[in-house]
Amino acid sequence: MPVHGPRCARSIGCMQWIQSFQALAHRRGVALVTACGALLTACNVGIWAGSDGQAPSISLAAATTSVTAGQSLRFVAAASDGDGIDSVAFYRVDASGPVLLGSDTAEPYQWDVVAPADGRTTLSVFARATDNIGDQTDSATVTVTVTP
Repeated sequence: MPVHGPRCARSIGCMQWIQSFQALAHRRGVALVTACGALLTACNVGIWAGSDGQAPSISLAAATTSVTAGQSLRFVAAASDGDGIDSVAFYRVDASGPVLLGSDTAEPYQWDVVAPADGRTTLSVFARATDNIGDQTDSATVTVTVTP
C-alpha cells in the first residue's frame, strides 16, 4: 500500500498499519521503531518507544559568587538534547537532601533563589534537565557564599 503524507494519516488502511506497528513496537522495542520510522513519518504520526539512551546535557551558572542573606540570586541553566528539553528543575542542596525550588519549561531556563537568612554561609544549587522522552541529567552543583 503506498503511503502519501498527511492524507494517509486519515485513511483507514494507514491507521491499521500504524496501530499494528505501535503494538509491535511496544513488544519489540526501539529497533523496530527505527525500522518503521519511514512509514510513521510518511503517515505524519509519531510513537513513543521509551528512552533513547541519550541523556540531555546541562550546565548551571549563578549571576554572582556571593549574595547577602535574604536577597535573591538568579541561576541560569543551559540544557540541550536531540529530543528537545521538556523542563529544567532547580534544587537547593540542604543537609536533609535536595529541595525542589521550581522548574522552567522555556529557554532561557532560569530561577531566582532567595539566599537563606538562617545563618548558613553557603547556598548550593543544582539543575536537572528532563528531555521530551524522560531522560534526565543533573548539572554540577554551584555554590555561592552567603554573607550576613
